Amino acid sequence: MQDQFRRQIDYLRISITDRCNLRCIYCMPSSGVPWIPHEDILSFEEILRLMRISTQLGFRRFRITGGEPLVRKGILDFARESARLPGVDDLMITTNGLLLPEMAFDLKAAGVHRVNISLDTMDSERFREITRGGDVSKVIQGIFRSLEAGLNPVKINVVVVRNVNTQELPSFLTLAKQYPLHIRFIELMPIGLSSERRADFVPIEEMKEILELKQDVPKEDILGGGPAEYFQPPGYKGSVGFISALSRHFCTTCNRIRLTADGKLRPCLHSKHEIDMREGLRNGSTDQELLDLFARAVWHKPAEHHMNEEALQGQRLMSQIGG
Repeated sequence: MQDQFRRQIDYLRISITDRCNLRCIYCMPSSGVPWIPHEDILSFEEILRLMRISTQLGFRRFRITGGEPLVRKGILDFARESARLPGVDDLMITTNGLLLPEMAFDLKAAGVHRVNISLDTMDSERFREITRGGDVSKVIQGIFRSLEAGLNPVKINVVVVRNVNTQELPSFLTLAKQYPLHIRFIELMPIGLSSERRADFVPIEEMKEILELKQDVPKEDILGGGPAEYFQPPGYKGSVGFISALSRHFCTTCNRIRLTADGKLRPCLHSKHEIDMREGLRNGSTDQELLDLFARAVWHKPAEHHMNEEALQGQRLMSQIGG
């Protein structure tokens, strides 16, 4: 389905939980956040119904996110049922990777095609500081288990934060050179806690200078139709990508909307505008009525975000949106 700006919207990001087994410094307070009550979270059956309905509008790509999606009980059965839905051409998952050593092969068997893994540092001490206690060796093990399982492509998401991990960026190139991994360097977005860290923002052009990349011609997208600009230097088994949410935003080609764990459709990550799907699911709304809500969300997707002018502060953190 096209929105009012003639963008083709075919990608739904689905947060299945607001809970997480890490407390990353730019994402969540050290004390955590009050969890959404269990009864307010969409059931897997409700999510599957919305997925099935959305395919009637042309949604074909579905990403499972959180919080940390792998902590939700029943995730493998849900992935299996999702992959079986007619019209689901691409089923993906974004994870912090801690549980991948045990789950990568099961996720592949359930029908998950590919995985994005968040990893801002490979230094064990720095990882503990950023995540407030995480074990980076588990994530690295999960990356290689994902490759062994045949999840393809395996993408590594690196949020770049000044004076936190900028000095480590070149070491990520080694991963892309030696293994078929796709490293994506991401600009810090001012949403929730990160809205207080604008001084730590590193633009894409500065990242490229740090990395001293010599290749000027971008490579075609490594599957997924997402916003990253990819490069594959000579001799690299993988690639290097950049997601410039602020310095050169990609709103004109944005192809997605988001479903939060508590059943709200968000046409734009940075907008507070939401459409309540949970109420319709639980008050007896027909498929057509829910379809109309989906169509309304797509149609009201804004032309662009305003992260450059204002931070998004308020009730929801990134972990609660499923960014």
